[in-house]
Amino acid sequence: MSPAELTAPAVASHDDGSAPWREVALSDEEYALIVDLLGRTPLPVELGMFGAMWSEHCGYKHSRPHFHLLPTEAPWVVQGPGENAGAVDLGDGLAAVFKVESHNHPSAVEPFEGAATGVGGIVRDIFTMGARPVAILDSLRFGPLTESRNRYLFENVVAGIGGYGNCLGIPTVGGEVAFDPSYSGNPLVNAMCVGIVARDDLMRARATGTGNLIVLIGAATGRDGLHGATFASVSDPEASHRGVVQVGNPFLEKLLMEACLELLRGDDVVAMQDLGAAGLTSSLVECASRGDVGAEIDVGLVPRRETGMNAYEVMLSESQERMLLVIRPEGVERVRETVERWSLHATVIGRVTDDGVVRVRDGADTVVAVPAALFTDACPTYTPDAVESPAASQRRAVDVDAVVAAATAAETVPGTLLRLLASPNIGSREPVWSRYDHTIQTSTVVPPGAGDAAVIRLRGTGRALAVSLDCNARLCYLDPYEGAMQAVAEATRNVSVVGGRPLGVTNCLNFGNPRLPAGAFQLREAVRGMADACRALGVPVVSGNVSLYNQTGDEAVMPTPTIGVVGVLDDVRRHATMRWEADDLVFLIGSDRVGFGGSEVAALAGPVAGTPVPIDLGLEARVQGAVRALVERGLVRTAHDRGLGGLAVALAEMAFASDIGITAGPGTDDGQDETLAWFGEGPSGVVIALPTGRSEAVLASLDADDIPVRLLGTAGGERWSVDGSSLDLARARAAWLGALVAGSERPVTRDADATVDGPS
Repeated sequence: MSPAELTAPAVASHDDGSAPWREVALSDEEYALIVDLLGRTPLPVELGMFGAMWSEHCGYKHSRPHFHLLPTEAPWVVQGPGENAGAVDLGDGLAAVFKVESHNHPSAVEPFEGAATGVGGIVRDIFTMGARPVAILDSLRFGPLTESRNRYLFENVVAGIGGYGNCLGIPTVGGEVAFDPSYSGNPLVNAMCVGIVARDDLMRARATGTGNLIVLIGAATGRDGLHGATFASVSDPEASHRGVVQVGNPFLEKLLMEACLELLRGDDVVAMQDLGAAGLTSSLVECASRGDVGAEIDVGLVPRRETGMNAYEVMLSESQERMLLVIRPEGVERVRETVERWSLHATVIGRVTDDGVVRVRDGADTVVAVPAALFTDACPTYTPDAVESPAASQRRAVDVDAVVAAATAAETVPGTLLRLLASPNIGSREPVWSRYDHTIQTSTVVPPGAGDAAVIRLRGTGRALAVSLDCNARLCYLDPYEGAMQAVAEATRNVSVVGGRPLGVTNCLNFGNPRLPAGAFQLREAVRGMADACRALGVPVVSGNVSLYNQTGDEAVMPTPTIGVVGVLDDVRRHATMRWEADDLVFLIGSDRVGFGGSEVAALAGPVAGTPVPIDLGLEARVQGAVRALVERGLVRTAHDRGLGGLAVALAEMAFASDIGITAGPGTDDGQDETLAWFGEGPSGVVIALPTGRSEAVLASLDADDIPVRLLGTAGGERWSVDGSSLDLARARAAWLGALVAGSERPVTRDADATVDGPS
């Protein structure tokens, strides 16, 4: 760095005593560290860049200390954490590239654009690596739909996801939706994308080659998205913040995607990086840091769509549909020709250097001169005291059996089932997935609503992908360690149930304030639980995202570690759905142990409370392996996880999918209370159905694998019948279909005293 760079005008406190570093969410201690690292006070643009790169969203200050717990390696892992997305080997020379990310805070402010640009951002992470996106999934959380604000958020988030994904021509094939008062005002919007690439063509975002050119393509830069990363990294963003929400253009992104994929088929592009959170700042810094090189750009060359923008705004803008390329000088004209053929523009803004410094000029003026490693490796991390809230142990101590007994005393089993089917947490998701085009690309084999995971054909092979995205936040709220283990188990189980072999995990860790003891405890325990489950089930974590400070006032959202899983089916023809045929025998395999802790029936009766049924990861692994083997051998084509609402709801969902009823015997063999038997919830249970002629082979296989199995009944007729009481299937379906329709929902109640601790 030259003396002129080192002595440029410094940032100082304002006359009123305020500290400008606090305006970019840096603490006094962090600012002092920056001054010490630089040996000088930072320039204004540098300060803004440090604020973005050292934000929780980009720097992972409270979560990074826990990541060493996660297993990230396996023989089939092509790319683990640290890139735009992770990748696993599928065989046949192909790799699946996938990641899940959050867009929670923008969606709370502007739900349509927040959700839409969340989809756009995660899709760019995938095609940046050279993979063609083949599937989108989303995990959504809202407050009760009886509140108009929550209904507004729900409808517009769904519309934003559908609007952007549909325009891109990428099928939205799965996901989940859940409701709880803790998400009122702070919805969770997590989007996952999966792409396919030839393994040898995988692109990384690592700038290399001194003298290589730095090029921007895509949209011009505007003022939208300023400070988006820092906005998502503070404890209580009360103000409107409407200015930080980006506005997306899916048609432009489609052009950008095709241009990038075409460019990556040649040899001119050395590295490619999406301009996502923190915009040009993060893309430039991360490319340089990963490649252990420097980068020099002239910010005055960046195309702008608004007049009067200064260097600070250009560097921190989070305008959508932009991509940074590192290209060989001899290829610049070929890159321009390709980009222009897709009605876009390519602009050379700088070059790669060998000194490790990120240098930004605005014409003749130097506005940034900072070693790249200071933005990334020097970012501080924190491990505050982690102590479980006293309220958490009180929640677990509640006698939920008595609560449920009192709430259902006057009801028959069919009556309780009707209430559950009408619950927004259980009812049909058709009002959501019908807004999405899940058939585009014509590769969707198992669409939304048909199976526990989506199945996507791998074109040119006889194989398929299985993908799922899951989390039961209630279990994490009651016990974050146990809940996170069960989130991993549920997501991998759903892939196994359709016949897929789980290959990798991506996660989105949605939590409240990590600086509070209770928040730090939840985060630490959830990561620990996720790590233990991944090891036990043999699935590495290859990518992920963290979203903290999700709370409104003093109430944090339930801890929600969303788990995405990608698996492979060796024969696309051998997969399972929820459909059974008349006269099929219906069995429950796996664990028979269920309880009311954190269950839907208990939540409808009172505050979320009780102790979750603990998972036996050894049994879970055997159950998943057994059902997967049965599907692979063609012995079972009908399988469904016993999930929310328990065994009764699982059987009803299978009946709806088949338009064929069921007659089942007792819910248990040991005289267990019928309400608990039918509506209790617990892990490691799967319902399968099969023709009578296959039962001997199936039972022998399960016995050989030491898997518990129990005959439940026989499919047939037009009624849902258990223990002699029954319900007309049409009436049950009507309740289920109406759960998310305006005016039909029933709020899930929670006691105000049973909330996660928040800041005082």
